Amino acid sequence: MDNLELRKRANEVRKGIITAVHSAKAGHPGGSLSSADVFTYLYFEEMNIDPGNPGKEDRDRFVLSKGHNAPGLYSALANRGFFPVEDLTTLRKLGSYLQGHPCIHIPGVDMSSGSLGQGISAAVGMALGGKMDGKDFRVYTLLGDGEIQEGQVWEAAMFAGFRKLDNLCVIVDNNNLQIDGPIDQVCSPYPIDKKFQAFNFHVINVDAHDFDALRAAFGEARETKGMPTCIVLHSLKGKGVSFMENNVDWHGKAPNDQEYAVAMADLEKIDAELLKQETAGAEPGKAGEA
Repeated sequence: MDNLELRKRANEVRKGIITAVHSAKAGHPGGSLSSADVFTYLYFEEMNIDPGNPGKEDRDRFVLSKGHNAPGLYSALANRGFFPVEDLTTLRKLGSYLQGHPCIHIPGVDMSSGSLGQGISAAVGMALGGKMDGKDFRVYTLLGDGEIQEGQVWEAAMFAGFRKLDNLCVIVDNNNLQIDGPIDQVCSPYPIDKKFQAFNFHVINVDAHDFDALRAAFGEARETKGMPTCIVLHSLKGKGVSFMENNVDWHGKAPNDQEYAVAMADLEKIDAELLKQETAGAEPGKAGEA
C-alpha cells in the first residue's frame, strides 16, 4: 500500500475516533489521534492478520497497553473489516461490545487491557510463549509515554531484554502530554530511548506521522535479532483536529456537537487535500499533512 493510500486510511481512522467519542459523550480522543497513523500502518500493512479469521494461530499479536485509547484501536479494526464501522457509534453504550477499554471478546483484540503498565507484561508473555512453542509470529504493544511512569513497565522490559525476545516490538507514543499535563512536568520518563537501551532493547526514534519513517522502523525491527525492539514515536497529541492538537484538555473528553462539526470539517479538509494529490499524481509525504 502506498503512502497516499495509507494517509487516506489514517484519516478514516481519525474520523472513526471522533465519531465514536462524540457519540459516547466520553472517551480519549487526544492519544487515539496521535496513534492513528501507527494503528493504520500496523493493521493495513505491517501485521500478519486476517479479518475473516481473527483467531488464526499464526497471526501477529497486538496489545493496546494504553487501553484508554480504545477508540483508535476500534476505528482501525473496524476500517480493516473486523466488525462494521457503523458499530463505532455504540462506543461505551449499555449493551455494546465496544466499551471504554479493549476486551478480548472483540474481533481482532488479542488481550483485554486498560490498567496502565500491565499490557506490556501480557505482550512479553505472548512473545515468550511464541518462542517456547517455536512459532514465528510477532507481538506488538503500544504504550503511552505517561504510562511508562509505571514500574511494571520496566519489570517487563527487564525480562524481555534478558530473554532476548526479538519477536517483541514495544511502541511508545511520545506525544509529551498526559492527563495532568506535560510528562516532563508530572514525572519525567526521559530519556526514553536511553532507558530502553539500558534494558537491552534495540531502540528506534521515529516521526509518528511519516509513513516512510514508520515503514523503515518496523522493517528494522523485524531484522533485529537477539533483542527486542522499542520504537519511540514522536507524535502530536490530537493530530489532525485543529483545536485538539497539542492540547492536554483533550486527553479524556468528548467534543460537543459544535466541536464535532469543526473536527469533522478539519478531517474533510485533509480528505480534499489527499484527493487533490491523488488526482495530480503528487508524491505522498507525511501522514495527515494538509
